[in-house]
Amino acid sequence: MQPADSQPKKILILYYSLSAQTSGLVHRLGAGLEEQGVHLVCERLQPLAPRHFPIGTVPATLFMMLITFLRTRMPIQPLPPSCWEHYDLIVLAGPTWSYNPSGPVLSLLDREGARLFAGQQVLPLISCRGYWRMHWLSLRWQLARCGGKVVGRMIFAHPSKEPWRTIGVFLKLAGRVPERSRWLGQHYSRYGHSREQQDQAFAFGQAIGQALKCGSSLAELSFVSRPGQGGA
Repeated sequence: MQPADSQPKKILILYYSLSAQTSGLVHRLGAGLEEQGVHLVCERLQPLAPRHFPIGTVPATLFMMLITFLRTRMPIQPLPPSCWEHYDLIVLAGPTWSYNPSGPVLSLLDREGARLFAGQQVLPLISCRGYWRMHWLSLRWQLARCGGKVVGRMIFAHPSKEPWRTIGVFLKLAGRVPERSRWLGQHYSRYGHSREQQDQAFAFGQAIGQALKCGSSLAELSFVSRPGQGGA
């Protein structure tokens, strides 16, 4: 039998993704973790009433922005049994919705937060247009209230510059294709995260796996992707 300290580290990634941007980062992060021999469990939060991307119309997008600004919860389906095992680290990942954590993540924290995160190391991953600080502060406070130990953060902002980023994201949510616009496309070439940011997520997964194996502090690995630093 192998000694206890040689057993693979176990990590749970819990995430919600509406437009596949968070899921893309999560899958690359997970690949980096598994490359380091981590035993990985990855579970996506499933709303009871699924939302669809794009939202489709300007009025529906404005309404969505309003209710998410008011931190409206989006009830989720029960978590699978795998979530209730012991883990060396839980990664909680999701997008920023109108400066706040997404509705499914808020629902998770309300319903399962104390049971799920108490006594656990938790590392949030935030996918956002660019304004992440209110989301981060809220998430850190709520996780601490649940008894979780927040050990760092991973922040990935869309790489386009403002104001084109805000305009482009709004139009994309409303069902338009701004990157194909002859005028707007000059300033907003793509929606979402870049390939370089996904490579950063993979490298970050490798670094987390190494830190856990060596017993190093994960707080030293906090990461904020910024314009001019790896495509964000």
